[in-house]
This record gives sequence, structure tokens and C-alpha cells, in this order.
Amino acid sequence: MTIAPTGAQWFKASASSGKEACVEVAWLAAGHIGVRDSKNPTGPALVFTPGEWDAFMAGVQDGEFNRPNA
Repeated sequence: MTIAPTGAQWFKASASSGKEACVEVAWLAAGHIGVRDSKNPTGPALVFTPGEWDAFMAGVQDGEFNRPNA
């Protein structure tokens, strides 16, 4: 199944304060989630299944992607 982000309503985190260099997210068909670079809105987008998104968000919340201390 291909999920195209055409016509999606993209949004940024409220903490972005209207800055242009942000990650944008959109809720897509069949529960999929799109992620793109706000500086390149016509460029490619990553599309996650609901399960992939849940796993990613759990990793973020658990600190799995934190930068190591130098």
C-alpha cells in the first residue's frame, strides 16, 4: 500500500515559534504519519505506519535518541 502525503495538513510543534527550520508532521490516511523538513515542503516525506510511529515515539520518550555526553 502506498500512502501519499498529497493534500495533507502539516503542522509544527508549538515550541517552533514559527521558525522555518523545523520538522513537520501530518496525519495521513489509514493512520499513517508523515514527517518532512519544513524548509523543503515539496521534497520527500517519511511515512510511518502507526506501529512504527508508536515505537519511534516510545524511543524518544525513553531517551533512546539522546546525544551521548561528550
